[in-house]
Amino acid sequence: MPSTKKGSKKSSKKAGSSVFSSFTQQQVSEFKEGFAIMDADRDGILNKADIRNSFDIIGKIISEKELDEMLNDAPGPISFTMFVNMFAERQSGPTDEDEVIIKAFKAFDRGDGKIDSEQFRGQLMSFGDKMKGKEVDDVMAEMEFDEENNIELDPLIEMIVGKTEEENAEGQGEAPAE
Repeated sequence: MPSTKKGSKKSSKKAGSSVFSSFTQQQVSEFKEGFAIMDADRDGILNKADIRNSFDIIGKIISEKELDEMLNDAPGPISFTMFVNMFAERQSGPTDEDEVIIKAFKAFDRGDGKIDSEQFRGQLMSFGDKMKGKEVDDVMAEMEFDEENNIELDPLIEMIVGKTEEENAEGQGEAPAE
């Protein structure tokens, strides 16, 4: 009997740690930071209100249907472990790095093809690999702005990935977005 107990401990430890071993310690730390920011009610579970609040913070309007679709992607309540599992599943599938970059920048889109430059500056200095003020200034010096100091999204995407969103979609065998 003791060997069965020992074996079950090993297998449960292995199963519990496998998703976290897919990421570096720094990535797991960033996931924790992101999860904590998103979990507005601090109950350890991301619910519809938490996700809506997260989108409100970045100024992105999201419909009830989109929220429901996001929540339905998870097979159960979105705890921190589920959150990391969902990232691991997305990471394991075939992804085009350009498409990931495009989607990341589109998350900041105000809905008019522009990004609020001050909000974007704050995000670069606050999350992930935090940038220093001078680094952000250098990056932003390369971007195109409109008369209201908003960043033009299409030229930014083209600068980063070397092609427009439409060219990237065509390269993926998809019809360009109209």
